[in-house]
Amino acid sequence: MVKPVLTSYVVSDFIFLATGVMLITVASIWRNEMASPPTEESVGRLILLQRCPLVAVLANGILVVITFVVSLPAFALPTSRTWLKIHSWGVVMCLLFTLVLGLNEWIQTLTTRANLQVVWGKQSQETQSMLQQKFDCCGYVNSTTPLYVPDAVCTNDIVAASKEGCVTAFSGYGEKWLNYLFTAAFGVVGMDVVLLLCAAMMIRYRKEQLRYRLIDQKWGVGNI
Repeated sequence: MVKPVLTSYVVSDFIFLATGVMLITVASIWRNEMASPPTEESVGRLILLQRCPLVAVLANGILVVITFVVSLPAFALPTSRTWLKIHSWGVVMCLLFTLVLGLNEWIQTLTTRANLQVVWGKQSQETQSMLQQKFDCCGYVNSTTPLYVPDAVCTNDIVAASKEGCVTAFSGYGEKWLNYLFTAAFGVVGMDVVLLLCAAMMIRYRKEQLRYRLIDQKWGVGNI
């Protein structure tokens, strides 16, 4: 029994580490990207990233790596349950942290249109123009609400009036982006749950082994 239980625990623990490295890497890449000037290709993503708690994502990744390190003594001490329990509580903290981040992104999808209208109004004319060119639209709700920015797509009032506002294209892009984020977060939570179950099986197995050793010592048989 020990080999399947131990193998499951080791594999799930290293997958847990991989999710932590992924969180740190993604948060670092996005933070660096936000420091660069927007382009027509990246402008929509950069605006959405401004609303993402990247510092919290980075902190979550660091917490995951620390929790993995705590599990290492559990491998070095094959009879100890203390480190396994400490590791399990660390996994619970990471699980809750990631769950909160995922729920935050999911809640934002419920009010994407209204939120992005506020965000649109805060952007410079240059940024609004890049959004218009990216989504081939004029203004947000329509060409007059708010007033469109003249550019290569919205060349004049007649052309601008013939095009849709950016609300549908931009909010659709935002919802798709947020869906990816909270789905990934919930996927990480699922892996945390798997690791937690594997740790619980390891704790139970070692508890049973301890009980057998105590019984054998009582009867003078020796350790199993």
